Amino acid sequence: MKKKLLVIMFALFVASALSAAGESNTWSIDPMHTQATFEARHLSMTNIRGGISKVTGTITWDAKDPSKDSVNAVLIPATINTGSDYRDQYLKGGDFFNVGKFPTLTFKSTSVAPSGTGLKVIGDLTLAGVTKSVVLDVTGPAAPQKGMEGGLVSGIEATTTIKRTDFNFGSKYPNAMVSDEVKITIDLEMAQK
Repeated sequence: MKKKLLVIMFALFVASALSAAGESNTWSIDPMHTQATFEARHLSMTNIRGGISKVTGTITWDAKDPSKDSVNAVLIPATINTGSDYRDQYLKGGDFFNVGKFPTLTFKSTSVAPSGTGLKVIGDLTLAGVTKSVVLDVTGPAAPQKGMEGGLVSGIEATTTIKRTDFNFGSKYPNAMVSDEVKITIDLEMAQK
């Protein structure tokens, strides 16, 4: 009897979560469970990886009509970590992120559309003072579930590849030293407001 009651309660919870997801909702990016990572080739020999650990913002999500979705995210490049303090300090300097002058990176979506089993999110990325349109390939959002704080949470993974030259980012370094293409992955958890 207890087992049957648990199954019924779980089914009701899932139904209510999916029902909530079917409406347009505003969600907050959870900075504790979100990270933007990047990968670039060094001297055409190795991949150097790093991440920005402070990501905040809001997402509007309408499971029935993705064209109503939107993303506004702020990343703090001063939280960069590549596993080398020397390299991190260099990347924060004027040749790359220039955190003294540009303390934030921002992404603001301009359109969202279904793509395969996920979404294609197009938006404006502002990196070190230069704004360009980029395309994020998104897996998810995951079906909402109850989070540790009691509210609904969900998650997505977004990937894209940008060119440093488009953003005048580290422009004094030739492609043979640091690849022009930089792969970016964003693992994001969001909580319903």
